[in-house]
Amino acid sequence: MSDAVLTTNCPQLKLIHRGKVRDMYEIPGHENTLLMVATDRISAFDVVMAEPVAGKGKVLTRISLFWFGLLGDIVPNHLISADVNDFPEICHPYRSQLEGRSMWVKRTRVVPIECIVRGYLSGSFWSAYKKDTTVCGFQLTQGMRESDRFPEPLFTPSTKAEQGAHDENISVERMRELVGRELADRMAAISIELYQRAADYARSKGIIIADTKFEMGLDGDQLLLVDEVLTPDSSRFWPLDQYTPGTGQPSFDKQFLRDYLASLDWNKQPPPPPLPADILAKTKMRYEEAEQKLIR
Repeated sequence: MSDAVLTTNCPQLKLIHRGKVRDMYEIPGHENTLLMVATDRISAFDVVMAEPVAGKGKVLTRISLFWFGLLGDIVPNHLISADVNDFPEICHPYRSQLEGRSMWVKRTRVVPIECIVRGYLSGSFWSAYKKDTTVCGFQLTQGMRESDRFPEPLFTPSTKAEQGAHDENISVERMRELVGRELADRMAAISIELYQRAADYARSKGIIIADTKFEMGLDGDQLLLVDEVLTPDSSRFWPLDQYTPGTGQPSFDKQFLRDYLASLDWNKQPPPPPLPADILAKTKMRYEEAEQKLIR
């Protein structure tokens, strides 16, 4: 675990947020930008685990950078550089913490909405569907099975909760009330286009993107794609060759960890249970396999 980064420590920079995975810094003299560092922390059920998954932050960063490149013609993004050599000089003493896992980005006014796109009936949507076939304002077909593909991808936004709280699924109409109709409709259309491009590409690599979430921010009037993009932390990745609708699917994401935790007598509140070494190793393997299939 010697190469694992659970938290970063960059005292010359201003730590402004420590999230579930990312540490966010303001760089003195560059206040219109941010330094995002993807640690090896992992969360499940909105609780951050005590143990890191070594190298996970570097995998997330490489995958995000790949998608930023592939999707950049659909919507611009906040990336300035992921090369520490390009970062302001004050960052250079922390190279060992930043190399391969950090992005220097434009600072935006983040729209407080998770832009979730679902191509398949799974997760919380499946749980809700079993109770009522109208979910988030969508009237879904009767008799669908878990993991069935929707005829068209669905845009199902949620509110962005503070750490430790749960995001709340909302209707598109409610999103329009919160952020304005024009911005909401633009974000929805972009999210669907991003998902369709990514899902088509991933399928050619043997991966189904069952669902994913995007975040967007405003730089003046310009809408930018921000944060991480289409990683195993923000998406459900299923192996295409094992896809069997009617049940849950094997995955290249942290669903494996969620399933393990769900098997324990734990109330999904902090503190988290300790994670055995083999669970950490198998989680790491799934993240690395997703990266290898997608971009190598």
